[in-house]
Amino acid sequence: MLDADIKAQLGQYLDLLESDLVFKADLAADDHSQKVREFLEEIVAMSPRLSLLETHLGQRQPAFEIAKKNDASGIRFAGLPLGHEFTSFVLALLQVSGRAPKVDPEVIERIKTIDQELHFETYVSLTCHNCPDVVQALNVMSVLNPKISHTMVEGGMFKQEVEAKKIMAVPTVFLNGEEFASGRMTIEQVVDKVARPVSADHFVEKGNFDVLVIGGGPAGNSAAIYAARKGIKTGMVVETFGGQVMETVGIENMIGQTYTEGPKLMAQIENHTKSYPVDIMKNQRAKAIRKTDLVEVELENGQVLKAKTAILALGARWRQVNVPGEQELRNKGVTYCPHCDGPLFEGKTVAVIGGGNSGVEAAIDLAGLAKQVYVLEFMEELKADQVLQERLHNLSNTTVLTNVATKEIVGRDSVEGLIYTERSTQKELSLDVEGVFVQIGLGPNTNWLADSGLELTKTGEIVVDSHGATNVDGIFAAGDCTNSAYKQIIISMGSGATAALGAFDYLIRH
Repeated sequence: MLDADIKAQLGQYLDLLESDLVFKADLAADDHSQKVREFLEEIVAMSPRLSLLETHLGQRQPAFEIAKKNDASGIRFAGLPLGHEFTSFVLALLQVSGRAPKVDPEVIERIKTIDQELHFETYVSLTCHNCPDVVQALNVMSVLNPKISHTMVEGGMFKQEVEAKKIMAVPTVFLNGEEFASGRMTIEQVVDKVARPVSADHFVEKGNFDVLVIGGGPAGNSAAIYAARKGIKTGMVVETFGGQVMETVGIENMIGQTYTEGPKLMAQIENHTKSYPVDIMKNQRAKAIRKTDLVEVELENGQVLKAKTAILALGARWRQVNVPGEQELRNKGVTYCPHCDGPLFEGKTVAVIGGGNSGVEAAIDLAGLAKQVYVLEFMEELKADQVLQERLHNLSNTTVLTNVATKEIVGRDSVEGLIYTERSTQKELSLDVEGVFVQIGLGPNTNWLADSGLELTKTGEIVVDSHGATNVDGIFAAGDCTNSAYKQIIISMGSGATAALGAFDYLIRH
């Protein structure tokens, strides 16, 4: 089941186990259970510290628990933890065996203070690159606190359960039987939902920063590293670490690496940033910025951070169609990630809104799963690269509709259809679809800057000069939130460095 390279890498991790572990497996006589049995037997054969015990766990078959011998565990996997979830499985082995998880000490203490029974269930697809973040976060919480438990449920093996719960986006998390959250979450975000809030004194004690970076993507991390290397007091306000890059599956144009993936790249960048004395404030959102004697940044929690300079590295988000039904049916058939949610629409009819590279790539991927794929493009012709268009037109189950405008997404509990208008005739038509994948590009995360005094373009981008400076003294900006000509990871990194150097020069001169 595992190829030679994966087994060689896994063997190195198994050598790091700190105690004997047992797979307590609840298996039936069906094909799914046989696959899980073969998987576990193959893993057990690789280390004398591992054993397999078939027993009754209840609720789901096939499923298995990872536990120390003569001890219980809060971590279960229902189905096969392969694909992107194989890393979650390996980390669970190490952490249950006794190796400390790589989590900020403050977060660990907050997890340990949770004094209520919490049972989480996370529904995933093995092609979802966002799911492991959630699975690994909840597994860590289960290791650190005996009142917490977590089960990963692989949707492909439990299709009836997924359909019964009307799960149409992954990851979807249930807590004690009730839907808790959907989409990627960091461990800090989960903890904030279930633990006591951080004391306000935590922010007051930070004092004034020389440079305060707002944003945790490539631009923000580059800015923080360059600032910290100058020996000045540097802070970072980070809502979600990694930014839009976390949505990128394959990266083949990062100089020095022939291939990497978004989550892997951002994990490396986060470790790089943490190697410097940068005060990283995770799961914090800025809601206002103003210039007084200093630059003041107000957070959503009401606290105010002060700095001599600030660098806005806010990144971008998926643009929305902004039609009736989009928000109401979000994660109920309306989705923005074909890699994550595509497998949930196997054998169904879906629509992709957007005929650029992202939209056409999504349609090509979905065509291998869905019964029928419609591509809706507002302009008179597709905007994607010609090579992608040729691949799309060679597929038998795709239909391209150009010069059309989406008017409404319809449905009650889930998507049932899409209404669009032919722009040339103004004729209104409809499609019977069960999923709508929105792929119409990115917009800057600058809505909260409307009253800041910062100069913005018509599309909301922050106007900066060649030093990364804005029109407001002491405030700089970098990355996809600015009026840069191109939106690329490597360009964002460069603009982050430019803004940090610009801020340093400003501090010297002022």
